[in-house]
Amino acid sequence: MATTEKDKPKKQLIREAAARLFRDKGYSATSMRDLADAVHLRASSLYNHISSKEEILKDICFENAYRFLATMEEVEQMDASATQKVMALLHLHIRTATEDFTSVTAFNDEWRHLSEPDLSAFKALRKNYEGRFQAIIEAGIRAGEFHSVEPAIALHTLFSSVRWLYDWYKPGKKITAEDLEEQMCRLLMKGMTKQ
Repeated sequence: MATTEKDKPKKQLIREAAARLFRDKGYSATSMRDLADAVHLRASSLYNHISSKEEILKDICFENAYRFLATMEEVEQMDASATQKVMALLHLHIRTATEDFTSVTAFNDEWRHLSEPDLSAFKALRKNYEGRFQAIIEAGIRAGEFHSVEPAIALHTLFSSVRWLYDWYKPGKKITAEDLEEQMCRLLMKGMTKQ
């Protein structure tokens, strides 16, 4: 049985509304009143559920960071080629962008609004993930699977190639999320691999 809006906990509804507002208006332009209106609460009642909009931004950013790092852990443990590992990570990025586009928007664009020490902690998580992804690319170059290119260029080209998805893809497009995933992975890997 599908979960309806009224079945969701109030905090989850607030978070989803905040993610949509951050996507549509930007974090700075979103007020607590906007958020209260979006979930049909008085602004004063909103504080019974959250302390600030930054609390929501922090939750979104760190939840997404830990999701990516958990998948990275799984991928690193795979008995697989660098090509297969990069493909698995690309599938994660594409699937996340098509299934959770509101949170990914905040994660990609609005994290800069975090306050210290959260900002530094979040940047360290991103750097950790990027370093581990780049290490997989480097292993693929050493193994002769990938073209001999600067690994940082390859990494950021892959990231840039999926960033636009959360802004473009909406359920109901002519292409299914599965077909989109398959086509993008095929295109991106064709440029990296030697086969």
